[in-house]
Amino acid sequence: MAAAALTREGGEDAFRRLFRFYRQRDASDLRGVVDFSAPGGQVFRSQLSISSVSDQDAYRAGLRPVSQWKAYGLSGYPGFIFIPNPFLPGCQRHWVKQCLKLYPEKPNVCNLDLHMAPEKTTDLWGQSKEQLRRKGSSKWEPRSLLEKLRWVTLGYHYNWDTKKYSANHHTPFPSDLAFLSEQVAAACGFRGFQAQAGILNYYHFDSSLGIHVDESELDHSRPLLSFSFGQSSIFLLGGLKREEAPTAMFMHSGDIMVMSGFSRLLYHAVPRVLPNPEGTALPSCLDQALSSDLPAGSVIEHSSDEDWQVCAKYLQSSRINMTIRQVLAEGQKFPEESGTNGKGQAPPQDSHHENSKAKRHKPNTV
Repeated sequence: MAAAALTREGGEDAFRRLFRFYRQRDASDLRGVVDFSAPGGQVFRSQLSISSVSDQDAYRAGLRPVSQWKAYGLSGYPGFIFIPNPFLPGCQRHWVKQCLKLYPEKPNVCNLDLHMAPEKTTDLWGQSKEQLRRKGSSKWEPRSLLEKLRWVTLGYHYNWDTKKYSANHHTPFPSDLAFLSEQVAAACGFRGFQAQAGILNYYHFDSSLGIHVDESELDHSRPLLSFSFGQSSIFLLGGLKREEAPTAMFMHSGDIMVMSGFSRLLYHAVPRVLPNPEGTALPSCLDQALSSDLPAGSVIEHSSDEDWQVCAKYLQSSRINMTIRQVLAEGQKFPEESGTNGKGQAPPQDSHHENSKAKRHKPNTV
């Protein structure tokens, strides 16, 4: 009942107290965490725009028909939509492989670029795959470069220091990920969504994501899309101020979250990554093989057994999250100084502390 007591207590930085609670508690004391696989209480069914996405386009993105999805909202959080794993069997594997093999490649930007020579980060997959494949369970084994990966930015590249995007720091956004994002956004009522920026976060069991608000995008009328793969996590969704205690919820492999409207600018964080609740090394949804007959125009590609062995070994102790954003409204341009003074997203942390920059943020009273 400790989490419930902290939630009721409120007061100065109630969010941080709950962040620390979920960061430090053992896995058996998670009774206050919302589980969308067994919805109830403040959870309600949310309506989707079924006619906005054809079954064919859903299949091309590796998704089940929208009519088969389940979507949920949370009381007190208008604009928040939670979609438990809508992916077709085997299709999550494509996105995992892209996040590990393709998306970290140049010209995209990753955390390793900050302290390594460019030639050292040109082929993280090639430099890591054999080491990952042979990896045992010892914590003392040296980590591969892929295991040292913490974030990758796509499209308009987010500047962690200035908390801004700019017109002169942009590379082509991956077409497959853009198509997936457009279908999910349309199903949630956001036709015309343009995937312009992506931040991929790579978590391990000792990782966390500090308390922050995603407001560096110039257009807040478009949703923030979040896709999770691999091990599970606890996600905290708060209010417009850090004095408001957050709601804790589980995110499992394949789950999608959409933050729009009022919920687009709320504080949120990931205090903890959890082992797959099924008790197996990987969630069962990742054991499923991809169908041999993909529809015409599918953005999903078959993974070789060799590639998937590397991905599976990585995911045994890791979680990957893709957050996709539209930075500019239709016809909008960056101001001369480029960007805004937004707080931006804090990079994932590997210690039990919140991100130091996130701690210094003042509550957003907009």
